[in-house]
Amino acid sequence: MMVKPSPCHNLRGIKDMKMKSNSRKDFCAWFAKVELFVAFLSRGKGGVCSPTMLQSAVAVVAPGRTNSIIVGVAGLEAVLKVREARSVSACLTMPLATGGSRNVPPRTRGREARSKATASRSDCNRRQPLCAAPHPGPEAVVCRPHPAFTLVELLVVIAIIGMLVGLLLPAVQQAREAARQMQCSNHLRQMALASLNHEATHGYYPSGGWDDNWVGDPDCGFGSLQPGGWAFSLLPYLEQNALFQLGADQKFAEATTTQKEGVKQRLAVTVPLFNCPSRRAAILYPCRGVSGNGDSSVRLSPKTDYAGNCCNNNDERQGYSLTSDILPAIKNQTWTSGLVSKGVVSGLSAISNASIYDGTSNTYLIGEKYLQPENYYTDRNDSTNGADNEPLYTGADCDTLRYTSTIPIQDRSQYHNSISFGSSHAGVFGMAFCDGSVQRVSYSINSVTHYYLGNRDDGQAVLLQQ
Repeated sequence: MMVKPSPCHNLRGIKDMKMKSNSRKDFCAWFAKVELFVAFLSRGKGGVCSPTMLQSAVAVVAPGRTNSIIVGVAGLEAVLKVREARSVSACLTMPLATGGSRNVPPRTRGREARSKATASRSDCNRRQPLCAAPHPGPEAVVCRPHPAFTLVELLVVIAIIGMLVGLLLPAVQQAREAARQMQCSNHLRQMALASLNHEATHGYYPSGGWDDNWVGDPDCGFGSLQPGGWAFSLLPYLEQNALFQLGADQKFAEATTTQKEGVKQRLAVTVPLFNCPSRRAAILYPCRGVSGNGDSSVRLSPKTDYAGNCCNNNDERQGYSLTSDILPAIKNQTWTSGLVSKGVVSGLSAISNASIYDGTSNTYLIGEKYLQPENYYTDRNDSTNGADNEPLYTGADCDTLRYTSTIPIQDRSQYHNSISFGSSHAGVFGMAFCDGSVQRVSYSINSVTHYYLGNRDDGQAVLLQQ
């Protein structure tokens, strides 16, 4: 398309300008001619270039070249943006607006304009290159300034990210705690199912053992004859029979070398099932040595975060010392059970489903126990130890048995309590029932209801709120 130029402009010579090659040098020269013609057209209009002007310029320089016209029209916005952002307009128009060219006759003005434009173009190319790297085709790529962040924008972005992290972090922590609670409930459920298998096999739930001077002995079987606690009796029903059989030598409750070596090996193996993931990992912890049938030199052992329900007392024996005459009484079957404990698991216990008159779905079996956080990793054996200084498989002791005659408590520092249920979870703790179910119980449970749920034959109808 040909656009007739203004009569006051000398266009001779410009019309004959052609592109001879696709090289970068020829293309930049051709584009400079277009810029020169645009400058001529825009002089009389205050230096403002319109799309029509640019299209006319391209048509004059390269008549019949459709691609060139498209390039010119499509590149208009790029040229204008570059001129606004990087002051290219001054580079193009200043040589034409100075030097008194208005008084130059029309015939000589074209020659003057060409020389001035060439000088202006050389200066512009040194300061502000318009073309990018060599391009094989006639399509010019105009360089644009790279955007960047200001300091204020950067600070605002950082502040927004900080707010998002502050909002998301508690949600992530709650989600992780919910997952740990679910895993803890799964541990309780597995122990409850193992107890039901134990009851189905032997006719009674696992015994609480003898006392804290004894650990499990595979030669003593199950029930009241087993010196170890309920955790030891459950090992065969938790797919840990090999661990249960360590130290077996067919000698009943005797501290033989074989038994001591078996105890030592057993206490060196951790069972993650007995630890709450919210409280502590399944590793070896400092403990008190065992003097009965164990090795008193062993000072590291797995520990448990769960305890059996003994309701109001942790043993059922009467008239026997913990250390001197319990063994002869057990061997000779001369001890008399006074059934002091009203729970399901206690010292020398052998409670069957028939003895749970309140119903298995209304009676606690095993639950999470309270501990002081500062004693999670110690073996303190004093009034502040929180009852957590014995090995995992020890007999009847507050480390493995807890009462429902006291209210449950969430773990807290500097608060000594060695007989209550509780946990490190916020708001609730887990309890497994004798029917194999697991429920999360609130710390604010009514104390009477809590006691009735621990008593297997109180005859009271209770309803645990979900």
